[in-house]
Amino acid sequence: MPTGLVALLDDISVIAKAAAATIDDVGVAAAKAGTKAAGVVIDDAAVTPSYVTEFTPERELPIIWKITKGSLKNKLLILLPAALLLSQFLPWAITPLLMLGGLYLCYEGAEKVLEKLGGEHHGETLADPITDMAEFERERVTGAVRTDFILSAEIMAIALGEVSAEPLLSRALILALVAVVITIGVYGTVALIVKMDDIGLHMVENRRTAAARAVGRGLLHAMPRLLSVLSVVGTAAMLWVGGQIVIHGMHELGLHGPSDAVHAVQHAVEAVSGVLGGVLGWLTNAVLSGVAGIILGTGIALVLHKVFKVQTGAEA
Repeated sequence: MPTGLVALLDDISVIAKAAAATIDDVGVAAAKAGTKAAGVVIDDAAVTPSYVTEFTPERELPIIWKITKGSLKNKLLILLPAALLLSQFLPWAITPLLMLGGLYLCYEGAEKVLEKLGGEHHGETLADPITDMAEFERERVTGAVRTDFILSAEIMAIALGEVSAEPLLSRALILALVAVVITIGVYGTVALIVKMDDIGLHMVENRRTAAARAVGRGLLHAMPRLLSVLSVVGTAAMLWVGGQIVIHGMHELGLHGPSDAVHAVQHAVEAVSGVLGGVLGWLTNAVLSGVAGIILGTGIALVLHKVFKVQTGAEA
């Protein structure tokens, strides 16, 4: 075999190995970035099923598919290029923008808590009578995609904060991977949640064994409880992640007091907890971050609604 061809094949082998290593690194970094965005992901999964209520069963999955396509467009066609441009030309702006996003999460979480405690509801509601089902579906899909854009922006911003030091191509691949995996995961889960009652009803009506019918009845009874749990977990996650983003951002900007205080309490709990130190330390950090989140979010909500008389809020 000619020497030049041998050298070429050797170079291709080296490039292939490097590409494989890069793919592995991208997968690890994407998983890490996606984990950091968990709070927003949970809230996304908790919020979306509410947009598919009031429809016949045969329209539920097509509507979820429309929302899924809108979510992918939000992430891949709008937010991904914006994130790459930002990280390439204005990297110093990432931390302040993350903090703004964190404050938004705190506000959204605190608003939900205040409404649950009997506070005034702000924004549109779904209590109005439906006169045009096609228009109603279009509005619900539009509203869901709009909400998804806000949550997707948070996901991409959090992911970007984790991979901002990576080369541009790796950054793009990681963010794209995070976007696709999270979108499929969230809306696949939403589809299962939304169809849970239909699956349960089918099992009750069409299965011959008592065990299968019992499982079907269990699914029917579990769905409203599951939606309630998801709502609570999503709100808690928003407050925890939002508070943590703001505290970490203050540390990055040179304001170390809040971060040092949280970590001091966390380390104190770890020191007296023995084998449970890691778990209880993490939980302490999450709780303190959540407390900071609800304080910040409540303050923002009061200023917006009482001082500036702004009417905002998600559909409820």
